[in-house]
This record gives sequence, C-alpha cells and structure tokens, in this order.
Amino acid sequence: MQGDKNYVGATPSWVIWQLLKRYTREGDTVLDPMCGSGTTLDVCADIGRKGIGFDLVPSRADIAQADARKIPLADASVDFVFIDPPYSTHVDYSDDPRCIGKLDAAGDDAGKAYFSAMDAVITQLHRVLKDRRYMALYVSDSWRKRRGEKGAGNGIFMPIGFELFARLRKRFQPVDIISVVRHNASLGKGNFNKAAEDGNFFLRGFNYLFIMKKIDAPAHHRG
Repeated sequence: MQGDKNYVGATPSWVIWQLLKRYTREGDTVLDPMCGSGTTLDVCADIGRKGIGFDLVPSRADIAQADARKIPLADASVDFVFIDPPYSTHVDYSDDPRCIGKLDAAGDDAGKAYFSAMDAVITQLHRVLKDRRYMALYVSDSWRKRRGEKGAGNGIFMPIGFELFARLRKRFQPVDIISVVRHNASLGKGNFNKAAEDGNFFLRGFNYLFIMKKIDAPAHHRG
C-alpha cells in the first residue's frame, strides 16, 4: 500500500510513480512538502529514490513537521519536488490555524490570503530545487454554491489551477500540463449530477498536473 486510501485528498500513487520514473533517476532526492498520508515517500521507497516528506500535521513518523512556507532544507538540495496543495477550503486537513486549507480561494480580494500563502510556498520550492531539475504541482479548480441564493448560476468559480500556473511561471519554465481524470465514484452519483444541473455548474472530473523546470541561468553561464 502506498499512502493511505482512507486519507481525505490522498494523491493517486500512479501519478507520483509516473513523474518519478520520467523526471528522476535512482538515488535522487525527492521532496514532498505537503506529504499528507505519505504516498510520495512510499513510491520513492519502492523505486529507489530518497524521499523527504514534511507536513504541518504529520500523519506518521517518517514525515517531519514543517510549514511548506518555510521548508527546513538548504538551497538547491533536492532533485525533484512534488506537491499536492489544498484547493481552497473544501477539505478540513487539521485543526492547525496555520493550515493553508483554511484559506478561502474565493475570499476577500479574490482569495488574496490563499494565493499569497501559495506564493510563499512556490518561492520555497524554487529555492530548494536544484537548477535544471523538475517539479510538479497537482491541483484542481473549485466551485461552490453561494449561501442563501437559489437558482442556476448562483455560485462562485475559483480558477485555482490557472492562478497557480501563472505564479509558477514567474519562477519556472513550463514543461507540460496534464489533465488527470479523477476516478471518483461519488461523481457518478445521481445527487451530485442533480446538484450540478440545478446549480448550473460542471462536476470537477479532472485535476491539473503542472510540470515545471527550474532554469536559473543559461547553460553556458553555469560553472
């Protein structure tokens, strides 16, 4: 078992496996700064990578406690980074008030606090990643109905994926954008489909997988 299938919001292990097989080599150091149930660490162990996992509220002993906005690693010290951050407030990850998952991506000033927090995380990812190496961010957009309002279209769409991609581009070079189908049984249930029809929104049946490369300087300037 890789990770914990009962952990809410767990990343599919095959997504991480594909990334590590394509963008890392055996013995490489892989960081997951929001490690959740530890799926990244388990995949690393299975294919000969050195996994480092942090989480604000660690779920097991091999995950260290740290805030992704202040990663306790040296500059340019890891070969690959994978991160699956909160998508606004749709999952209650912990009672820790510092949790980014408590910040509303559609809050005051269009989610300023959430995106400011993610800017800090992205800055840290760039700092600890080695030059010419890769990272991946797994994320979904979000939609929720406005409280107290009835009728089609009375909801708030949060383009979290596009917002984070724009922020990543300020520090990294885009390599690819993958649409990962979410095989979530609840999406096929009648009540979910009826809610989508009544609220005039689409079910979120996929996640973005943004793959980026750190390029600090032209190759001919490197020592």
